[in-house]
Amino acid sequence: MIVLGVILLLIGFFAGVPILWTLGLILAVVGVILAVAGGTGRRVGGRAHYW
Repeated sequence: MIVLGVILLLIGFFAGVPILWTLGLILAVVGVILAVAGGTGRRVGGRAHYW
């Protein structure tokens, strides 16, 4: 999810499409939050790992 967010950020930035930039930012932030929550040993959505 983090990688997809970064890809959308780059495409949105270079192509000048603000919706892709916004979606990429949201995906990257959610991915980082899930990675941090999973890394601390907390279950995310009933799973130990979200991937």
